[in-house]
Amino acid sequence: MHTTGVHHVDLVVSSIERSLPFYRDLLAPLGYHRISEVDGERGETIYYLSGPGSSIGLREATTKRDEPYDRYEIGLHHLAVEAASRAGVDERAEWLRSAGAEIESGPAEYAYDLGYYAVFFYDPDRIKLEIVHVPRHAA
Repeated sequence: MHTTGVHHVDLVVSSIERSLPFYRDLLAPLGYHRISEVDGERGETIYYLSGPGSSIGLREATTKRDEPYDRYEIGLHHLAVEAASRAGVDERAEWLRSAGAEIESGPAEYAYDLGYYAVFFYDPDRIKLEIVHVPRHAA
C-alpha cells in the first residue's frame, strides 16, 4: 500500500478568535490559502486551513483544564510545516518576531538531516511549532 503523506492534523486551541488569525497569517505565505468549515463530532466548528497536500484543522476546546498545555504528555509534541526555501523560513521567523510570538530557537541549521534549517516557536496556546526547509539532494 502506498501513501502520499499526511492528509490533515487537527489542533485544539483555547480560543478560535485568537488562534485562527495567527494560523491564517502564519500559514498563508507557505501556501495555505483556503479556509473551510466543518462540523465536528461535538457540534463544534473545525476550521481547516488547506495547503500544498495537507490541511491543519483548528477547533476550540470544549474541555477546560487548569494546567497549561504540556507537549511531554500523551499527544502532540510539535508540528512541523515545510517551507520551500531557507528564505521562506527566515521570512516566517521575521513575521513571528513582528507578531510577538515566542521563538524557542532559530532560524538555524540543525543536525537532524543534511541542510535541515528551521525555526521553532510557540502558538498562542504554547503548542510548539516549527517551520523547516530541508533541501532535496540528488541521490
